[in-house]
Amino acid sequence: MGDVMLDVVVEVTAPFSHASDTPSAITTSPGGAAANQSVAMAAAGATVALLGVVGDDPLGEAAAAALQAAGVDVALLWCTSRPTGVVVALVEPDGQRSMLTDRGANLAFDVAMVEPLAALLGEGSHVHVSGYCLLDDESRPAGRRALELASMHGSSTSVDASSAGPLRAVGADRFLEWVHGVDYLFCNQDEGDVLTAAREQSTMARMLSSTAGEVVITMGADGALVSSRAGEMFRTPATVAEVGDTIGAGDNFMAAYLVHRLGGAGVVESLAAATTAAGRAVSRQGARDWAGYSRE
Repeated sequence: MGDVMLDVVVEVTAPFSHASDTPSAITTSPGGAAANQSVAMAAAGATVALLGVVGDDPLGEAAAAALQAAGVDVALLWCTSRPTGVVVALVEPDGQRSMLTDRGANLAFDVAMVEPLAALLGEGSHVHVSGYCLLDDESRPAGRRALELASMHGSSTSVDASSAGPLRAVGADRFLEWVHGVDYLFCNQDEGDVLTAAREQSTMARMLSSTAGEVVITMGADGALVSSRAGEMFRTPATVAEVGDTIGAGDNFMAAYLVHRLGGAGVVESLAAATTAAGRAVSRQGARDWAGYSRE
């Protein structure tokens, strides 16, 4: 469950010229954390339905078509009069990115939209809620209802912390209360620092292990760390890759990790699959391909 967006990726190719022109390479592609995660999970062999909202506009139609073509069930994809969400990603020469976000239709999430999810739940099912649903006042009730339904129907659950800035704005204590008891909690190092005020990764992981069954912290070039509620700690290096940009790396990492863990793989095997998936993601431009729509 979560955001469906259009990504506009702006790769700045010269020093930025304020109030004037700056040469850049600009591409458009399908995006949104939950949409990217859904596509990556489907590619890894999972059966995936995406609960999301798009606008009643050409971008919404194209986003739904791209998801369906990637093997994602869009029966729970709602349409609203608000425009489809758009994010502009400014990519620096080192591959790091800053996001300018208009969540648009994603803010139209309503609790009533979540109720049909119950028909898909039960033994062997899993509900992932993208943290962006919880970080905004308008979509938070729907995100919390999805986690509640999962608990009621015996489904396993996961949440990703999504973004350090909005996470800081809502407050760590509130966010941790909303996600308490999930089976898997994903965050990067900056998000983990917001949640714990501990810069050291293993300390972060131990502090968060009272919230979730497994805490997965991604650390960019330093790899990833997993801590279980039982006190076990696992660490893996990153896959060596030439960086195109980092957009979608975390989504692809999380998707591969979840699919392998839910399929019965151990933590070490799942981490290996996840770091490989993240390495593939950073070696290309954009979160995923959108054949016929990308402009370079």
